[in-house]
Amino acid sequence: MTNDFTVRMARAADARLLAELRWTFKQEDHEGRPPAQPLEETEQWMRDRLGDGRWLAWVAESGGEIRGHVFLCLVERMPEPYSDNLPIGYVTNFYVTPSQRNKGAGSALLEALKQHCRTVGFDTLIVWPSERSSPLWRRSGFQPPEELLELPLDT
Repeated sequence: MTNDFTVRMARAADARLLAELRWTFKQEDHEGRPPAQPLEETEQWMRDRLGDGRWLAWVAESGGEIRGHVFLCLVERMPEPYSDNLPIGYVTNFYVTPSQRNKGAGSALLEALKQHCRTVGFDTLIVWPSERSSPLWRRSGFQPPEELLELPLDT
């Protein structure tokens, strides 16, 4: 395992590169099919959310370039008088470029995210893994939920 990368919080100024990596990530899943949405929309979406703190992200850099990222969205919980009201974190858009895979960048990204969430007091982290990524998430400590139900609305 090579450790020639650094992990840091993403900034709004990273939006263009993060959008480009998202397109690369999704094209891997869609076998290189051309995108149906403009890259600039995703760039602006990321710039807005990273800029105002609605979303957080961490990047792994190597050779002066971003080689991986993971995003986090705070899910607030309704206050209640008899238990904690700690937020839940939705983890998504986790990607490491092929040249940096299996070298520790992905683990370092997830560790930085988890450490941040522990520090600020999140209750739980959730993720919807792909079949291919599920073993990675399990190795990182994620487990199938006991209390979560899902209702797909795409009927």
